[in-house]
Amino acid sequence: MNLEQIISSIKQKKSYLCVGLDTDINKIPKYLLKTADPVFEFNKIIIDATRDLVIAYKPNLAFYESLGAKGIESLRKTIEYIPNNIFKIADAKRGDIGNTSTMYAKSFFEAFNFDAVTLSPYMGKDSILPYLEFKNKWAILLSLTSNSGAKDFQYLNIEGSNNKLFQQVIKNSLSWSSNKNMMYVVGANRTEDLIKIRKTIPNHFILVPGIGAQGGSLKNVSINGMNNNCGLIVNLSRSIIYSDSSKNFEKIVREKTRNIQLEMSNYLSICNVL
Repeated sequence: MNLEQIISSIKQKKSYLCVGLDTDINKIPKYLLKTADPVFEFNKIIIDATRDLVIAYKPNLAFYESLGAKGIESLRKTIEYIPNNIFKIADAKRGDIGNTSTMYAKSFFEAFNFDAVTLSPYMGKDSILPYLEFKNKWAILLSLTSNSGAKDFQYLNIEGSNNKLFQQVIKNSLSWSSNKNMMYVVGANRTEDLIKIRKTIPNHFILVPGIGAQGGSLKNVSINGMNNNCGLIVNLSRSIIYSDSSKNFEKIVREKTRNIQLEMSNYLSICNVL
């Protein structure tokens, strides 16, 4: 999926919502455990309930890999079930170099047909470049995350510079490619830093986790992070997919998703994107 298609999807659906498919077999409604593939059946119901309200889905690979070959099969079926006009993000946080990166890229972009993958840029330029060689595919670089441990390294001062480490990662990586195939991860609870980051990358899309449980505000993220093309993909996972556990859980899931979409539509209008 290219940049223009992402922007078009946002304007058409009046949404910049990504639903994280962090599917834990221990948390899904119990009646699904009787099906042949409970994880896929759960994902299928979530997708059917939300597909017209979201622009992206983001499976977290750990939840599938932990189940071995069966989990990988559930992931494959899930990706195939997601409509082609919805952005598919592999939440993998991979980081390696050389042939290993090339094989990871082939895995995500060819074998599974994801549109994007989250990556750790810690090993530098040659750990990211293999992903940028695929047409209409995206590298999403971790820059400033929402977890408490982000302070361990991401805020360290760079010697001889006024930059923190997360700022240096963004500035250095800008020379690797463009806003047409590279995005950045910024936690929703980093509002003051988001303002600074947006000034550094005025045209790039930012993937934003951490709304709700981790202290992030959709209003703050939207008002401070949006650009002329929206430039945001805001992810919510557990607060949506586990919002109900009854046999008709999809009704509550849809209602919750619809409310978020309506709020997003309002911010898109306020910021003159629509």
